[in-house]
Amino acid sequence: MIKIHEGSTNVYADLGRADADEMLVKAQLATKIAALMTRRRMTQVQASHLFGMPQPKVSAMLRGRFRGISEEKMMRCLLALGQHVEIVVKPARKGQAATLSVAA
Repeated sequence: MIKIHEGSTNVYADLGRADADEMLVKAQLATKIAALMTRRRMTQVQASHLFGMPQPKVSAMLRGRFRGISEEKMMRCLLALGQHVEIVVKPARKGQAATLSVAA
């Protein structure tokens, strides 16, 4: 019989990655970038020119391969797509661990 374990809200943490929070944030940013590109019917080549990064790097980012792509670079991609990016820092809720997240 196959055992099934309920995961958390962060697949990277479930996989035991030390950088789980960072990877989740990057995945959320990439999802937003991809959605905006789709809405604009933008190709990866067009996006690469707009973002100032090579097309293969855009492709890697959209496929969840974030090596060499910082959160700052991803936020700059959102700015290039005409988005307002705001970083909010607030205390963690009582009894809960502090977290990183992207709200869109």
